[in-house]
Amino acid sequence: MKLQAVLCLVLQLTFELSSCVNLQVVPGSTLVLPCLTFQTDYSAATITWQFNGEDVSAQTPGSPRVKQDGMFLSISPVTVVNQGKYSCLIKEDNMEIKRSFAVTVDDSISFTITVVEGYTAHLPCYFPPSSQVEANALWFKEGGLNKRIQLNPEDDSTADNKRLELLYPLDHDQTIIIRNIGMEDAGLYYCQSAEGDILSKVHVLVEVGPTDEPHSCSGFDMPWEPCQDENSRTGGPMLQESITEFSMKLYSYLRESQPSSNLLFSPISISGLLSHLLLGARGETRRAIERAVCVPHDFHCVHHQMKKLRDNLSGSLQMASQIYYNPQMNLSESFTNQSIRYYEAKPTMLLETSEENTEMINSWVANKTNNKIQHLVDSVPPSTQLMLLNAVSFSGQWKVKYEMKPRKELFTKLNGDLVRVPILYHPKYSAAMTYIVELKAQVARLALSGDSSLYILLPRSNTVTDLQQVEKLMTDTAVRQMIEQMKTTTPELIEVTLPQIMLDIQPDMNMLIKKLGLSSLFEGPNVCGLYSKDRLVLDDAKHRAFLALTEQGVEAGAITTMSFSRSFPSFSALRPFIMLLWSDQANVPLFIGRVTEP
Repeated sequence: MKLQAVLCLVLQLTFELSSCVNLQVVPGSTLVLPCLTFQTDYSAATITWQFNGEDVSAQTPGSPRVKQDGMFLSISPVTVVNQGKYSCLIKEDNMEIKRSFAVTVDDSISFTITVVEGYTAHLPCYFPPSSQVEANALWFKEGGLNKRIQLNPEDDSTADNKRLELLYPLDHDQTIIIRNIGMEDAGLYYCQSAEGDILSKVHVLVEVGPTDEPHSCSGFDMPWEPCQDENSRTGGPMLQESITEFSMKLYSYLRESQPSSNLLFSPISISGLLSHLLLGARGETRRAIERAVCVPHDFHCVHHQMKKLRDNLSGSLQMASQIYYNPQMNLSESFTNQSIRYYEAKPTMLLETSEENTEMINSWVANKTNNKIQHLVDSVPPSTQLMLLNAVSFSGQWKVKYEMKPRKELFTKLNGDLVRVPILYHPKYSAAMTYIVELKAQVARLALSGDSSLYILLPRSNTVTDLQQVEKLMTDTAVRQMIEQMKTTTPELIEVTLPQIMLDIQPDMNMLIKKLGLSSLFEGPNVCGLYSKDRLVLDDAKHRAFLALTEQGVEAGAITTMSFSRSFPSFSALRPFIMLLWSDQANVPLFIGRVTEP
């Protein structure tokens, strides 16, 4: 009998739509690029966008964002860093369609901003996303007769009034704000790199402001709307998706500001705090907080679902909220009742002295985190009117115990240096492990008691480039897909090596709040549902997270050369990695971190 060979020849058809389309746009505008100009159904196709030859995946302000499954690319606001070549590629079966755009930005004046006298002006400036930020940009104001006056926002930001402030030091976003702006502040401003490259020009126009109206909460002092469908099956999944999206948004902000250091935060704690504040927010402040925590504006059951989530997590995670307020304030009765109902937080009056308040608050934090975090605030200023706190404490035991014998091995840092660290080792650990192509990372799922799991994401090497590549791909959708894939991956016996770590990190919450679009909390928010007599402004925000990997298991709290012969696959996290502490029961992330310095 003759053997027959069948040769399959695949033909790939590529369509290049006309020549490259040239577009010139004005800085500060919104640009939407269509992948196609004709209507057709490509729902089964794979659509990708590239900017200057690299896939579009950045999350920095002003970066391109894919819309409607890739059919459109939106850039808002347009800056000089968005100048370049964009291409859209549609792949379906054996066909490719490609379209290109060449975008140039007229930066003679990047932005024109009109602001009312007495209000706050935001002057935007961005480093290119691909650049390394080693020094803050320099800001100048045109002084006439070809003279420029250098501004010093970093120096001024230490003053009590903070009239001129650089929002995000050593960040790609070099926006400055001018508070209580006056007529003398009108003019042309320049933002440039230390090398002298112009990054942004801002023309500021100041209009005469209206006469200040007295503070009024008329129409805003009603209680939060009741949840009409407490047994809805969609409310829980909606909150889970919101918390995951919020978590990845926070992580993207933190990794941008700290590209190579250890990171740790508890998204469930920060989300719980902002949701508690949302209970008293009204008007535009309410909408801003809802956007920040990624919940729909018409989701009236958010507080009811937060309570259910907290109850659901009670087996492994203790979560507590508290409000401290000045005794001279009369908090809204409806807010107080709903705070007790949804967050089990009965508002507590502050004491007479700063020392007493500092001890009271730190004692509460220590108690609610099982002494994992014993110190959150150094002092409580006498001017403090209101403090909102949220504390979480997690303790999970390994389902498979590690060797108790002390052992050390070498951990490779981002710069290639080796450091000897204590390790957790098991030669035959039963765990799920696979390579997640979408994240370009090897992932291991280590089961914990309390129906929780620790996910370790290991980049392809110890380099900053590979670490950042994984982090850029960590969207909320990609993480959820990873979780579902790992749940269906059959555990196998593998050799596991983890560094023993103890992270205690206090990220910059004030920066995060501004990045979340909540700068108004520092300037005059509408919290009429909480207190209606006078204006309240946020003075400070803090978050502290603790996590330890020990022989017994994972403990966490937040307020965030030897060779062996192997007969089993190995998973060795002895180089920089990312970790997610995930509640399988509630289907939400509890802690997210990055280890570069064990």
